[in-house]
Amino acid sequence: MRGPSDFQSFDDYLAAVRDLSQTVLRPNEHRLTREAGVPADLTEALKEIGLFGISIPEAYGGLECSMTEQVLLTFEFTQASCVYRSRFSTTIGLTSQAILDFGTEAQKQRYLPAMATGACTGSFALTEPDAGSDAGALKTRAERVNDGWAIFGEKRYITNAPQADVFLVMARTDPSDLTAAGVSAFLVDADTPGVSVGEPPRMLGNEGSHVCYVWFDNARVPASALVGGREGSGLKAALRGINHARLHVAATCVGQSIRLIEEMTDYARTRRQFGQPIGEFGQIQAMLADSQSEMAAARALCLECARTFDADGAIPHVAIASAKLFGSETVSRIADRAIQVLGGLGYMEDLSPIPRLARDARLFRIFEGASQVQQANIARAMLRG
Repeated sequence: MRGPSDFQSFDDYLAAVRDLSQTVLRPNEHRLTREAGVPADLTEALKEIGLFGISIPEAYGGLECSMTEQVLLTFEFTQASCVYRSRFSTTIGLTSQAILDFGTEAQKQRYLPAMATGACTGSFALTEPDAGSDAGALKTRAERVNDGWAIFGEKRYITNAPQADVFLVMARTDPSDLTAAGVSAFLVDADTPGVSVGEPPRMLGNEGSHVCYVWFDNARVPASALVGGREGSGLKAALRGINHARLHVAATCVGQSIRLIEEMTDYARTRRQFGQPIGEFGQIQAMLADSQSEMAAARALCLECARTFDADGAIPHVAIASAKLFGSETVSRIADRAIQVLGGLGYMEDLSPIPRLARDARLFRIFEGASQVQQANIARAMLRG
């Protein structure tokens, strides 16, 4: 596994990630399929350059990139299909950060070094058929048994479930407490008897990212599987990972916007109508300029969040919600403009990457907190002063 220490500077490492994205990941996007996911050789390339370890401290074998560095890296590797990022996103954000901030030292030593190298894929199991944005409504339960816990329940929309080596599972441990305080987090190895994973469903976009149902039917785990060794902190651990992931999603929206802008600008420069490139027409120029300006604003907002995160050590929840809201809405607008600029070609699956990129972009306004959830979070914080 390579990282910044293998290069003369972080900028050199960033350039290596940029080269991987542009010369290896982008030319192989056609190999991302519902059945195969991210092919083994491309997954190995992600591991080799260290992307599974960018958020994990050096003490646990990671690269310990600052949040600013993580965001800058995300801008680069997400100029290829966002499906590549999905292969390691649940490891670098949702699971590893919850373990890092809430796990016991034994849990950190067991999982984080393997996660940093990509040998262990973490998967985040929170969402259920009746619990998504309202995470406190989850019904999965963990019952005490003599030697630990037995977990029962159904999770859905679980990214990387087929590839997972360990699930971070939120389950209710106090059936009498229907609030967040009754929920605990568990580290459940994927090969635990009683754990089963459904087939990857067909989705509108993100082909190659496996998002499945996961069932826990009397899945027995030892007492040491309880994150932090204490009950009742499950949703706090979940939110730690979610807020980290939300900023990465915002940065992903920037990377995807850069790619979309590149595709439509190249087309506007070369496609000719009425004796001139279509980029000479004011209507096309307006769409290009609006897209570039909005992308630049989203990029600046992500970097400001990251710098605040690095400077204060505290998570800037409201700023991250703003970045995720603005970035996800922005990339959707840019994707729509890209189709409009390319015209019929932008609608042809076999002739342009734009249809796939546009379908992928639609998800960003839903996962890691829908736009309406971000709006509510921001507004509540404003009203609290």
